[in-house]
Amino acid sequence: MRRNRPVISASEIGQYAYCPRAWWLARVKGRGSENVEALAFGDDAHRRHGRTVQSASIWQRLAYALIAVSLLTAGLLIVTPLLGI
Repeated sequence: MRRNRPVISASEIGQYAYCPRAWWLARVKGRGSENVEALAFGDDAHRRHGRTVQSASIWQRLAYALIAVSLLTAGLLIVTPLLGI
């Protein structure tokens, strides 16, 4: 039979590893962080960074596709005269 145990998230484990006292205050005593504005700024910065990384990944895939098309075209331009087509 399973007990209804509270779930501890990965971010809570990270918070505990960083500062066990802060984790205890938030989890046990229900005291939130006082620097809400700085946390909101950090969340926004992480979101912006995530969008930048996602955009860079898309551009990288496009670059690889263009390189592949270029190599294929160059190969066809070299092989076509040799085959007499």
